Amino acid sequence: MIVGAGETGNYMLHEFKNNSAYRKAKVVCLVDDDTFKSGKTIYNTRVGGKTAEIPALAKKHRVDLIIFAIASCSAERRAEILSLCMQTGCQVRSVPPLSTLIDGHINMSNVQNVRIEDLLGREPICLNTDLLSGSVKGKTVLVTGGGGSIGSELCRQLAKLSPKKLIILDIYENNAYEIQNELRRNHPELPLEVRIASVRDESKLDRLFDELRPQIVFHAAAHKHVPLMEDAPDEAVKNNIFGTLNTVRMADKYCVERFVMISTDKAVNPTNVMGATKRVCEMIVQTFDRRSETEFVAVRFGNVLGSNGSVIPLFKKQIEAGGPVTVTHPDIIRYFMTIPEAVSLVLQAGASAKGGEIFVLDMGKPVRIVSLAENLIRLSGHVPNVDIKIEFTGLRPGEKLFEELLMDEEGLKQTDNKLIHIGKPISLDETTFFEELEALRITAENGGNVIPLLQKIAPTFKAKTTV
Repeated sequence: MIVGAGETGNYMLHEFKNNSAYRKAKVVCLVDDDTFKSGKTIYNTRVGGKTAEIPALAKKHRVDLIIFAIASCSAERRAEILSLCMQTGCQVRSVPPLSTLIDGHINMSNVQNVRIEDLLGREPICLNTDLLSGSVKGKTVLVTGGGGSIGSELCRQLAKLSPKKLIILDIYENNAYEIQNELRRNHPELPLEVRIASVRDESKLDRLFDELRPQIVFHAAAHKHVPLMEDAPDEAVKNNIFGTLNTVRMADKYCVERFVMISTDKAVNPTNVMGATKRVCEMIVQTFDRRSETEFVAVRFGNVLGSNGSVIPLFKKQIEAGGPVTVTHPDIIRYFMTIPEAVSLVLQAGASAKGGEIFVLDMGKPVRIVSLAENLIRLSGHVPNVDIKIEFTGLRPGEKLFEELLMDEEGLKQTDNKLIHIGKPISLDETTFFEELEALRITAENGGNVIPLLQKIAPTFKAKTTV
């Protein structure tokens, strides 16, 4: 079955009819929502119905393979139609959106397997490439946590913007080694430094900043796993809060032009330690922006598809093992974006920052995690709850059914990019804030209970509850 009887669908049909490489394949049906095309015959193949009829038509014609051949289609509509195709149990392949094709031309080599991101219905983010290039070109750029999921993608995209030098800092040498090799292979012209160090080591950071003199810092180093940080709150505090404070202080001391911190939607009305530490990090960034020549900003976004430790790799491993796929709650929802989207936002924020902002992406509609699991099972060629079971395990400590992107008191301000908004900074007493931070540092370093102090510093933190 070919979905789409327009120019792309016609091309696909012609290839199947006339290319000897596909002689064993038989196109049994075309599908199109254009009423004018309904019932028409193209290359002796009938337009059998509309997209809503895909499951019934696939069953009627005993279809094995469905090719989605609508190149010009909104992301939301594309996701709707592909979801119908996935329900048939057929193999589904797709022509990518026209905007992603380099020369704008379709050929059979473009046809690809459906990806989970194709089912999210998100339009690609439009970026000001001139602004991005101008903000990085000729500058020395440091990425902390540069070997992680977000950090390594930051390095990939920064490498294309002609920095004077790119510095990768990470405590985990294996990840740093991998991105180092990749960048040297793909960008041999790029001046690249890789340093193994922890952001918790302030004296080491001081020496590195003194030696390398970065002009732009992207701070992606952090502990991020919610359940593990519930069990080790002192480590979350030491790494996330005081690792950030150390790096912020060095940026201020060595006159960095711009500092961009990676934050999370879990910082909004946090119900877990990880989110609370990130909220405190946002407060640090905003506080230093008011007292420093450096422009300090934070970028807040939701869950990232395919990042280390996220649900997608977990679900894939569970599917490969034959199941079950575990979901905490049937109603749990999350906002998702791809890693390149997240990083593009970070770069856009860094380029347009004036200082003090929390940049927030309009992440579109939230996704039910159980739907994500079902789609991944279908993408793997299985039937949910027939071939692969889905089990509900219950909400974990600190886990919400939903996540907000902005706290009520922050408000929203639009930017030139309609998908990027700015949260209004929250005022705080700086003297009290730093006194409380010092008390928190001492408590964490001595293995004490950091939760009450976190709640005092970030009053919206509601610990050990499920929402």
